Amino acid sequence: MSLGIPEKITALLFDLDGVLTSTAVLHRKAWRQTFEDMGQPFSEQDYLSYVDGKPRYDGVRSFLASRGLTPPEEEVRRIGDRKNDLVNHIIDEEGITPYPASVRYLQAAREAGMPIGVVTSSANAMRVLRAGNLLDYVDALVDGNVIAADNLHGKPEPDSFIEGARRLKTPPEHAAVFEDALAGVAAGRKGGFGFVVGVDRGNQREALRAGGADQVVDELDELLS
Repeated sequence: MSLGIPEKITALLFDLDGVLTSTAVLHRKAWRQTFEDMGQPFSEQDYLSYVDGKPRYDGVRSFLASRGLTPPEEEVRRIGDRKNDLVNHIIDEEGITPYPASVRYLQAAREAGMPIGVVTSSANAMRVLRAGNLLDYVDALVDGNVIAADNLHGKPEPDSFIEGARRLKTPPEHAAVFEDALAGVAAGRKGGFGFVVGVDRGNQREALRAGGADQVVDELDELLS
């Protein structure tokens, strides 16, 4: 079975929330509650523009800057940690559902012997992967905890994807990136990755293409043939 990627690609790097699992919806809900509790209305477009795909403290800064607010770092961290507590609570209440099409693609990639990495800004990745029964597919993980510990720049900078490729012992030009966030697509393109797939979960097909995606799909199994 063909994975629908160029022959030069020898490793795959997937974002988690919104690509492999439907947890992007849960993150959006937690962000909205966090900011609305502060008296700041928060729309779906705000999510896509300011926080989607970014480390949570960067997301706090980005959204509040759009409102002309520059809180001290201690307050940024308090807000970000509040959001993290909320999303953990929502995950525990609502559970995790992997996208069936994404699981099919992971299964095909595993059968093809392709190394698989997950690269996410979320600090909750292990919790999500376990709850979604996806850990067996993952050969390398770069999450928000690694990004913070290694002082990596978050998406849209390419550092986390480059680290994922390094852990899979693959140069970026021979690795593919799968992303639903504009920040993640930008990171894949900026990092010189060999193939960037945009996953359209929110009417962003043209924006993903304009941002640097080589191909845009609604579901990952559209690539299989």
